[in-house]
Amino acid sequence: MVLTTRLAKHRARLNQHLRRLLPPAQEVPLTLHRAMRYSVLGGGKRIRPILCLEAAAVFRRPPAGIAELACAIEFIHTYSLIHDDLPALDNDDLRRGRPTCHKKFGEAAAILAGDALLTLAFEVLARMRRPAPSPHAAIIRELAAAVGTRGGMIAGQMADLEAEGRRVSARQLEAIHRGKTGALIRASVRTGALFAGADGPSLQRLSRFGAKLGLAFQIVDDVLDVRSSTRRLGKTTHKDAALGKATYPAVHGLEKSQRMAGKLVQEACDDLKPFGRRADTLREIARYLLTRAA
Repeated sequence: MVLTTRLAKHRARLNQHLRRLLPPAQEVPLTLHRAMRYSVLGGGKRIRPILCLEAAAVFRRPPAGIAELACAIEFIHTYSLIHDDLPALDNDDLRRGRPTCHKKFGEAAAILAGDALLTLAFEVLARMRRPAPSPHAAIIRELAAAVGTRGGMIAGQMADLEAEGRRVSARQLEAIHRGKTGALIRASVRTGALFAGADGPSLQRLSRFGAKLGLAFQIVDDVLDVRSSTRRLGKTTHKDAALGKATYPAVHGLEKSQRMAGKLVQEACDDLKPFGRRADTLREIARYLLTRAA
């Protein structure tokens, strides 16, 4: 199956599950539930939940209950976008080609919508059907760590804020990117593998794949902020330089940044060699993310 078709089918199925799991727009508190649905259902590539599904597919047909895990990952990702767009952080007006949550519903509602999506994610994780053998607690622990303050997304966001307007080393920059973007992408791959019953060596290989892909994804994002347009990306471009953000183009230059992303993707794909053709879709996704224009 052509990758674009496979991704489109994944997105259609995920969107059905996301609509089902989200509180109805007609249920009180109305503004909060509408803000949650607006942010989750307003587009997006669903890359993180798709990586979760495809990591599980390396081992067997997607087991029952994995859709809930994938949706919980998307809820966590959307929460991070809502908060990242707030005036106190990146102060963005556009997300996925539409007004950001705080522009549409106000700052207070956006903060609460993000909080509610993070809470909903762990509610969904707690009640999802358990795979056999059951790594239920391990999956929840994995995602909590990926979001948290010890090398996770929140730690990366804090480091990103503190680096604004300052010179950072290549090592510091990599740590920021591995936290703010890479941690959740790595966890998406790892939890899909855990759900499908991956053994230790297989899980380690997929962990390396996810970590390298997550870093490459953010490097490409940095490059797109310089080279793409607001219309194509659906969010404001050229803001990183204006805010003095620590980015790969700022530290390494555009051309070297692109080469670094390409090397990471190649290394990530090499980590999948023991899986043979079962990992073909993961390889295709990695290469697609490297060459994406939006």
